[in-house]
Amino acid sequence: MAMTYKQRRRWSLIILLVGLPIYIIVATTLVSLLPRPNVLIEMVIYLVLGLLWAVPFKSVFKGVGKGDPDAPMDDV
Repeated sequence: MAMTYKQRRRWSLIILLVGLPIYIIVATTLVSLLPRPNVLIEMVIYLVLGLLWAVPFKSVFKGVGKGDPDAPMDDV
C-alpha cells in the first residue's frame, strides 16, 4: 500500500529527528572500534556511511519538499 503525502511527511520528520541521530551515534561508535585507519580511508568510510542511510528511505523522502499533490487547487 502506497503512503499518502501526509504520511510520508510525518515519517520523514521522524526519520530525520529520531532515526538519523541514532544512526550517527551507532556509525561513529562502530568506526571508533576499528583500528585507526589512514585519514583518507576514514573520510571515505564516513562519506559512504553518510550516504548509505538515505538509500532505504528514498521513497519516503521523494516529493516531500514539494506541495501536496492531493490538495485542491485554489482559483486564482
